[in-house]
Amino acid sequence: MTAPPSALCVDQLRAGYRRRPVLVDVSFTLSPGRILGVVGPNGSGKSTLIRAITRVAPLQGGQVVIAGRDATRMKPAELARLVAVVPQLGQLPEEFTGLEMALLGRTPHLRLLQSESARDRSIALQALVQCDAAHLADRRIGEMSGGERQRVLVARALAQEPQLLLLDEPTSHLDLVHQAALFAPVRSRCDHAGLAALVVVHDLTLAAQFCDAVLLLAGGQVLAFGPPAVVLTAPVLRGAFGGDVDVFPHPRTGRPVVLPRGDAGPSTRGVSHAG
Repeated sequence: MTAPPSALCVDQLRAGYRRRPVLVDVSFTLSPGRILGVVGPNGSGKSTLIRAITRVAPLQGGQVVIAGRDATRMKPAELARLVAVVPQLGQLPEEFTGLEMALLGRTPHLRLLQSESARDRSIALQALVQCDAAHLADRRIGEMSGGERQRVLVARALAQEPQLLLLDEPTSHLDLVHQAALFAPVRSRCDHAGLAALVVVHDLTLAAQFCDAVLLLAGGQVLAFGPPAVVLTAPVLRGAFGGDVDVFPHPRTGRPVVLPRGDAGPSTRGVSHAG
């Protein structure tokens, strides 16, 4: 039996703006059912990678193949049916409700001027439920916190029913509990529906806990690519970030926990403890 094509194959990718390359010779593959975390210092090209995959940033060389098809040869509507994007939180239509935002994910599946069906509404509502955002269905975007807006954006992407999901720092407005809750529906879709997800993550420990593989970018190039335990080591991270970190196994999962080196420790001068 022939193996299904990779959800995403990036080969020798060069991309940037105004002929200035930001990414140089970036190559990796992402299989269906897997979550890939993209990490690296500020300015390393993490967000540009997402823009290049979706053709927002022009390719200067190389190839992007999505579900076996050359992305540069797809029509925008075809690309939208395959790929959903959760961007960094920006301006949203404040009069829209949570359900209306989630329903926007169904747009690539509708004909011009076609209204959403009962099935479309059911898919959108289920996506809100999966993102712990069902209580936001009737609330307007302008009345939501940053974290609530982010959950609605993820629900919109899941309602799109893509084969490839791209998330650009989706947990930046979420507290610790909701960071884990956001990864849960993505993990479920990957495990049970064959979704592939590429997630730009700022928190290295978060990437280690929830991602199957990690792509480490530095200076627009791939410094390391592989399982979290292989990529997120003190020597590798020192080479990328230029500073020392402590890396140790999580007591429950065994996956890497990464902390900045703080040999001096916090000062306790002037601090008293009631006893």
